[in-house]
Parts: sequence; C-alpha cells; structure tokens
Amino acid sequence: MLSQKTIEIVKSTAPVLAQKGVEITKCFYKNLFSSHPELLNIFNHANQAKGRQQTALANTVYAAATYIDQLEVLIPAVKQIAHKHRSLAVKPEHYPIVGEHLLGAIKEVLGDAATDEIINAWAEAYGVIAQVFIDVEKEMYEEATNQTGGWKDFKKFKVVKKVEESAIITSFYLEPSDKTALPTFLSGQYITIRLSIPGETNLLNRQYSLSDAAGQSTFRISVKRESECTPKGKVSNYLHDHINMGDELEVTAPAGDFVLDAEKAAPVYLISGGVGITPMMSMLKTVAASQPKTHSSFAQKIMSMLKTKETAQLNNPVTFVHASKNGEVHAFHDEVCETIENLQNARRYFVYEQPTSEDYVKKQFNGEGYLDFEKLSSIVKEKEAQFYICGPVEFMKATVINLEKLGVAEENIHYEFFGPALNLKEYEMA
Repeated sequence: MLSQKTIEIVKSTAPVLAQKGVEITKCFYKNLFSSHPELLNIFNHANQAKGRQQTALANTVYAAATYIDQLEVLIPAVKQIAHKHRSLAVKPEHYPIVGEHLLGAIKEVLGDAATDEIINAWAEAYGVIAQVFIDVEKEMYEEATNQTGGWKDFKKFKVVKKVEESAIITSFYLEPSDKTALPTFLSGQYITIRLSIPGETNLLNRQYSLSDAAGQSTFRISVKRESECTPKGKVSNYLHDHINMGDELEVTAPAGDFVLDAEKAAPVYLISGGVGITPMMSMLKTVAASQPKTHSSFAQKIMSMLKTKETAQLNNPVTFVHASKNGEVHAFHDEVCETIENLQNARRYFVYEQPTSEDYVKKQFNGEGYLDFEKLSSIVKEKEAQFYICGPVEFMKATVINLEKLGVAEENIHYEFFGPALNLKEYEMA
C-alpha cells in the first residue's frame, strides 16, 4: 500500500505529465534502447516511428498519476495492456529496467522541478503498478501454457496455405510445425508473429487478429499490405512478397480481450472498416458454428421447451456491416455472404466509399459513401443489441458517436483502441 503522502505527491504531478508526457516518453525510449538495444526485439518499430508507443505510454503514466489512489479504475486498461505484453513475451525482469529509465526520463525532462521527493514517490508508485502488471501477466502466461495445446512464448508454425482475399489483403493459414493440436481461443483474439527479415538488425513482431473461428486445424491471419503509409509496413510487405507455403513463422498463443460475448442473449452487430474485418470474421464464423440456418421440427420443439441461455443465443439476430473503399479491396465478400445465408436470422450490409464500375454491375454493395449516421439509422433495428466495432481510429470514433446518438448504451458498444488519446472519444481526428 502506498502512503498518503506518496499518493498526494504523485497526484500533484498529473498536470505536468499531461503537458510533458510525450516529451518524457520520447526521452525514455531513446535512453532505454540506447542502454538495452536487445529490447528492440520486443517493441513494434512501426509504432515507435509513428509516435504511437510514446503517446500510449504517456497516457498510461498520466492515468496512473490521476488514479494512483484508485488503481481498480485502471484494471481494464491494465488487462488490455497485459494481453499485449504476454503476447510479446514481456517478462518480470523487464520491469525494473523500464522503471529505471522512466524515472530517469522524468528527471531529465523536468529538471530541477523533479525533486528527490517527487522521484522517490514515483519510484514507490511505479513499484506497486509494476507488480500489478506482473501478477496479471503471470496468470495469463500460466493460462496460455497450461491449456490444451498451449505453449510458452514463441513456437514455430508452418504456412500451409496462402490465399489472396482482395487486392491488398492476403490470408496465411498456419499449422504447428511439430503437428501438435491447436489451443482454442476466443473470437476477436490475436496472435503475435516474429520475423527475422534480411537486412534488419532486430527481430520484428506484429500482432494479427485470427480471422476464423476456433476449432480448425490451422490458425488463419489475414494481413493488409501497408504500402501507402509512411514508413511502409516492413512486416506486411515481407509477408506478402516473401512468405509462402512451407515457410515458418514464430507465433505466440492467442491473446486479447476484445472478444465476442457468446453467452449474452442479445442481438449482435459486427461493424468493421477496412482490414478491421479480420476479428469480425472470427466472430461471425463463431456465431455460425452455433446458429445453423434450419432445424428439424423435433429440434425446434426441444429448444422451445428448454428455453435456456444457449438456445436463446442460437436464435439471436446477427447483422454484419462492413465499410470498404470498393470491391477490389473488400476481403471476404463471398465468405461473408455464404456464412450469412447459412444462418437462421442474419443479414449483411456493405458500404463502398468509391464503388468501381464493376461493383455497380455486380451490385455487391448496399450503400455508397461513408458509413454515416443516416446509414446506421437505417441499419440498426435493435438498440439493446451488443455492438462490436473494429477499423481505423477515425472510423471507430465516428461509429461510436453515431451509435450513441441513436440511443445505444455505452456499455453495449465494444471496441479496442490504442490511439493517441486517453480514450477514443478524446481522439482528435485529422
């Protein structure tokens, strides 16, 4: 437990951390990697180059200062970050290293304003916060390792199939190289893959959503070629251009808490933009595994007699909504349509920002332009439903705001956000 004096000192630093947080975390990462270059094998270099990691850490430090006397408020965020850490094989021995350089960065940036009293208070607070992460991650490591088919840290997988899903998205089907069984996972979870790319000094890690339901003989990830961003995606382009059937990748066990709640007896809306369709495919295929289109009269009679949570879930309406630039880059169009057709109570709605002439001929989309308030108003029939959203940050923010305008309760809206703000609603769109 922290002393009242320590709590007061740490909370008093919140305003300056709000102002100087990113400057502190930039200094932190520079010094950290200078002293411990081996940690570059863990961190996402693209997020470092774009400033995402620095901003995310600054937000975390600010939140810690604000809620140091109510750490339970931070538990949801801690668990989300801990999933990422476990998936990247972050270990307890890394925390003292991080603490040393974080305190050093605070002192370096704030100068004389960072008195010994402030540094000592933050050292004490960091020790408590770090232990929370270590304890949560310990449970996650044990769960990942001890489950049927589980393993610790990275394991070799072989690419057994490679499929172009659209002009920019390709699926890779991964099978354990040792032919062991796969563990189950929750729809919406992701895996980390680790690559050694020729010409790169460090190993590169990237996290990709699993894009199929559990229970298959392979994991499927579906990767967008990041060629228009700056810098271009080293890993995504390498996967597209150089990884083929028979090649091996290092993989960690599935992780993540943005998952479908399969036990809730409520309608489900799966709303995605661009490559955000990947976790939604896993969710849709999971629903399909439990909701066949037709049942025998005998089965229907039994279900009406039982009226259990499971049978209620079996008949929940499912609405799949996807926004894409056009049909050329729209992945899984046919797979979604086929899956929806085989569900008892489901529909789909595709929105194309700039349809091609072929899209008009094929009539394979339902709306043109953006997935705006007007379109959502016509799609959303059950405001008490559970809404799952994934896509670019601007897309998610606009969708969340529009759903709330429609009267959807905040607790029924689910998404995963790692943008440059304390939460999605504070994110400033360009």
